[in-house]
Amino acid sequence: MRIALFEPEIAGNVGAVMRLGACLGAAVDLIEPMGFAWDDRRVRRTAMDYIDHVSVTRHADFAAFRATIGTSRLVLFTTKTQQSPYGFAFRPDDVLLFGKESAGIPAAIAESCDARLRIPMRPQVRSMNLATSAALALGEALRQTGGMPE
Repeated sequence: MRIALFEPEIAGNVGAVMRLGACLGAAVDLIEPMGFAWDDRRVRRTAMDYIDHVSVTRHADFAAFRATIGTSRLVLFTTKTQQSPYGFAFRPDDVLLFGKESAGIPAAIAESCDARLRIPMRPQVRSMNLATSAALALGEALRQTGGMPE
């Protein structure tokens, strides 16, 4: 299971997702450009020493990233669909894709994904924090596939 972040803009979110990946055994893919300098101390501050326990791969752009996933399904989490992850059948090799904080994913990329899921939430709100969404999604995917660490 992998988590992919498309053009993330907030270093703290990336650090939190890296820590999540370390704790639950998921690799993290970062699709550039990012909205902050990679050497930003905020990434390390949020990820803490967990940064040494997660596999992180940076990709120059979406095409470079897409070329690395082989036959794995690309599962997009977006507010622009109604299908819930709680009724979706995950596979152990799925790649969970999350868009940039300010704008999500461009339509052409969304259309290229194998599935599009929306985390259920109250209608009065627009979206969750990126790292929170990734945690909910990864937790459900690992629960379904038996990949949750003991």
